[in-house]
Formats: sequence, structure tokens, C-alpha cells
Amino acid sequence: MAHVELSLSGGFVPQARTPAEAEFVADIDRWTSTVATAVEPCLVIDVATTILAVSPSCGELLGLGKPAEAVGQRLLGGGVLRLIDFTAGGGELDEPEIEKIPPLLAIRSQRLARGLMRVQTDGAATNLTVDAIATPLVAADQVVASLSFFSAVRY
Repeated sequence: MAHVELSLSGGFVPQARTPAEAEFVADIDRWTSTVATAVEPCLVIDVATTILAVSPSCGELLGLGKPAEAVGQRLLGGGVLRLIDFTAGGGELDEPEIEKIPPLLAIRSQRLARGLMRVQTDGAATNLTVDAIATPLVAADQVVASLSFFSAVRY
């Protein structure tokens, strides 16, 4: 049998939270820590489209940069992701169409969402089409975020 001793250098006083707040923090922390270490390209955004977590492969795929730099940034609306339409010219995506991308649609509809997205990466040099699937994340019976997975569409 092994003997283990723990040494505590200071007292730990947990932050006072209501049960609903504690559940929300625990749920979101679980998802963000999982995504941050995931091999698959995935990210978590909150209802305001702020990036809460991004996997390294997702940062590379979507041109978001390093995860530590992307977390806390807005995904859309002047954020780090530039969505373009499927025309040959690749024009800026209109607001009604932006609302239909899977990460946002999962939040708004409170259901699983899937679809294609075309993003502009590396400035104006590269356009990429990705298949995205997103699911709403619920805490205290409210949608608080979405978890999205991405796969490059090669053609």
C-alpha cells in the first residue's frame, strides 16, 4: 500500500456561487478544457460569439492563430473569422446568412446544426470551405454556448 501526503501552503476558499452559477461554470469549464486539448478542429463560442475555447488544429484550419490568442476574441462581427459567400468573387457574407452558420444556428435554434461555411484565411490569399456541425451547450435549462466541429472540404 502506498502512502501519500499532501501539503497545503494556504487555505482554499471557494468562490460563493448559486447552484445554477456553479453548474454553468462546471459545464463550460469541462467543455472548454476538452476542446483546448482536442485533436479535432473544434471550438466553443458563447451566445455573444466570444471564443471560449479553440483546439490547435481548428486555429490552424480556420486561420484563427494560436488558441491562447483567439480565446476571448469575438468570432464574428469584426472578430477573427471572415465569412465569404460561395460566389466566384467570394464576397462578404450578408448578416442574414451569417445567422445561419452552424455555430450560431445551434445557439439560436437550440438544436443540432450542420452546413457548409466558406472562410477567408491568410488575408485574401486563401479561401476554404468547411463542413461544420454544431450542438448547443445547455446550463440551467438555457443555451449558453455552442460546440462546433469542422472538416475541410477538398474538391
